[in-house]
Amino acid sequence: MDNKETLIVIGAGHAGVELVFAARQQGWAGAIVLLGEEPHVPYHRPPLSKAFLCGTADADSLALRQSTAFETNGIALRQGTRVCAIDRGAHQVLLQDGNALTYTKLALCTGGRARALDVPGMEGAAPSNLFSLRSKSDALAIAGSIREGSRVLIIGAGYVGLEVAASARKLGAVVTVLESQPRVLSRVTGAKISSFYEGVHREAGVDLRTSASVHAIERRADGAVTAVLCSDGERLSADVVIVGIGMLADTALAEAAGLRVEGGIVVDEHSVTSDPDIVAAGDCTVHNSVLYRRRVRLESVPNALEQARAAAGRLCGKPRPNHSVPWFWSDQYDLKLQMTGLSDGHEACVVRGSFVDRSFCAFYLREGRVIAVDAVNRPADFMLAKKAVAARVVVSAEAVADPDRSLKDLLAATPSA
Repeated sequence: MDNKETLIVIGAGHAGVELVFAARQQGWAGAIVLLGEEPHVPYHRPPLSKAFLCGTADADSLALRQSTAFETNGIALRQGTRVCAIDRGAHQVLLQDGNALTYTKLALCTGGRARALDVPGMEGAAPSNLFSLRSKSDALAIAGSIREGSRVLIIGAGYVGLEVAASARKLGAVVTVLESQPRVLSRVTGAKISSFYEGVHREAGVDLRTSASVHAIERRADGAVTAVLCSDGERLSADVVIVGIGMLADTALAEAAGLRVEGGIVVDEHSVTSDPDIVAAGDCTVHNSVLYRRRVRLESVPNALEQARAAAGRLCGKPRPNHSVPWFWSDQYDLKLQMTGLSDGHEACVVRGSFVDRSFCAFYLREGRVIAVDAVNRPADFMLAKKAVAARVVVSAEAVADPDRSLKDLLAATPSA
C-alpha cells in the first residue's frame, strides 16, 4: 500500500472500530482516521440497557478498545467530530468546524437513530424526563432518573423496551410497558416466544399492555411529562418515560452524497456501496442475503462486525465475501435469548425443551427447512442451530420435538438445495 493513502471511517461504533483495526491487521499501510460524534471512547452498546443501566458494569468495562490501542495501531481517533457532508468528486469529508479531510477510501459506519415519538404534546423542546436509549449519555440520563418506586413508563416492547423494563424492575421501579402490536417482540420472533416473554415480565411485576397505543402526552409548565394518554382514553401517570419504538438507519450523509440508498445504504457482499471508493457497514446498511435470497437490513452487532471485516478485506486487496448467518441476543432477568436466522415467513414453530424450566429452543421451519432458531438458556444448542440454519438443513417437526432424539444428529441431516 502507498503510505500516502488515507482511510477515513465515519462512525465510531462497533462497525467503525472493527473496520479500522481489521484494516490495519490486514495490511492497510496508509493513514487511518476514525471520526466519532460522541465525546466518549468507543464503547459496547448492548450493555447500556442491561448491566450498565443496573449499575453492575462501569464505564471502563464498556470500552471496545483501550485508548492506547488506537495510538499503538496508528489509528487517529477524533472524538466529538461531526461530518456534515461528503464531496465524492474531491474525495473529501467536510467537518462541522469548517475543516475538510481528504480520503483515498471512505467507510460509512453511521449506525442509526432512535425513532421519535410523534404525538400531541411532543411539540417544542424535548421533555426532560422522556428518553430514548441509543447512547452512553442516554443510559446515564435514564439511570440518574430512576429511583426506588419511580413510575417508569416504557413505550415499545422490542428488545430495548423489554431489556430496560427488566433493568428498571431490578432497580425497584414501578414499570408499565405499552406495545401497539398484539404481542411483544413481534418484529423479531414468533408468537410462542412472545407469549413466554409476556408471562416472564408479568411475573416480575411489569404492567405489560399489548395493543396499547399512545394518543398524547401531558406536560407540566416546566415541560416534563406528567402522564401518557392512551388511545382507549386511559391516563397513565409517569415519572420517567422511555421510548423504544424502533430505529431508523442514519443515511443522511450517504443520500446527500448521491449514494444508492433504499431503506439503508445499499452494499454488496464485500460491503462496497455504489461508489467503489466508499464502503459501509452496520445498522445503516442493506444487503442481499444469500441465505434468504432477499434484501435485509440487520440491527445486529454480529452483522456490523462481519460487514466491517468484509469491508477491510476488500480495502486491503484480500476480499472475503460476507455470507454470515444473522444472529442476535437479548438478556432479560436470568434469561439469555440467542436467536439465529430470520423467522418471518415460517410455516411451523416447534419447541424443544420446557417453558416451565425456562430452558428451550424454538425451531422455525419452512418447507421442512430450518430457517431460524430462538434459544433460551441453551448456548450449546444455539451453536448447533447456527450451523443448521447456515446449512439449510431439512428436518421433520416431529423429530425436532422429540427430546430423545439427538439434536446434534438431527441437525447434521442433509441440507436442502
